[in-house]
Amino acid sequence: MSALTQTPATRSTAAGQNIGGNVQKYDWIWQGQTFTVVYETKGEGTPVLLLPAFSTVSTRAEMRGLAEKLATQYQVVALDWLGFGQSDRPPLDYKPAIYHQLLQDFVRDTFSHPIAVVAAGHAAGYVMQLAQQPDVWSRIVLVAPTWRGPFTVMGASKPVAGMVRELVRSPLLGQALYQANTTPAFLRLMYGRHVYVDKARLTPEFIQHKRQITQQPGARFAPAAFVTGRLDPVSSRTDFLQLFQVSLPIMVIVGSQAPPSSTAEMEAVAAIPGIQTQTLPGTLGLHEEYAAEVAEVVLPFLNS
Repeated sequence: MSALTQTPATRSTAAGQNIGGNVQKYDWIWQGQTFTVVYETKGEGTPVLLLPAFSTVSTRAEMRGLAEKLATQYQVVALDWLGFGQSDRPPLDYKPAIYHQLLQDFVRDTFSHPIAVVAAGHAAGYVMQLAQQPDVWSRIVLVAPTWRGPFTVMGASKPVAGMVRELVRSPLLGQALYQANTTPAFLRLMYGRHVYVDKARLTPEFIQHKRQITQQPGARFAPAAFVTGRLDPVSSRTDFLQLFQVSLPIMVIVGSQAPPSSTAEMEAVAAIPGIQTQTLPGTLGLHEEYAAEVAEVVLPFLNS
């Protein structure tokens, strides 16, 4: 279903949950239900859409550093995916079709011309799916692009992944399992392994802020889908690479310290003729940890 209306802009007041701009709400219909999707604008000029990575702690706030740099020359628009951040978190059966349709409707209803997009992590697949349609994107930047969720990377079978997903979705046991995997100690462990390079940045305040994101009502449903591979936009590397057979300027930014399995996927994309590639410090969270370095290569690409 298509999207409905946008409410007037309001000044953001939730410290740490935003990019420091104007918060807006987008009403979106999916299978007869209306959901509120939160997004935020900052700066003036030609719009650039910023899409955060899918994760247990996904929020548009992770794009703040990048938004601040890009907003000096562009109007940045940062989105909280449905089920994440400050958007509604209904107990849906989260699957790729939801995010394909949401992104298509949001872009159609919010922008009047093809726009540039900067997408992190798993958002890359959804951007490239939409790139198969004409006159949507003008330029595409993919930061540490991925298409395999954690369970897929680990080689878990679909039945096992589905069983775990349903356990996390269950009322009592599911909440207990989710809480066990969102403790400060566990979040710090995961950030130190796969997301940030500089562990000194993983202060108690930083981790506490990330944990607050996980404690919202309904917070476990969409992350459970991501972790168990339910939100993987494609089922193979071949299918992922096929999405890049489009006539659009594309830049891929590779994290030099990313896990080997993720690096292999990024390098496979970077090897496609015509794609511009930059390698920067960082791993899967480099769009947040090394935002200034990312902006330094993204701005010339957007301006070219």
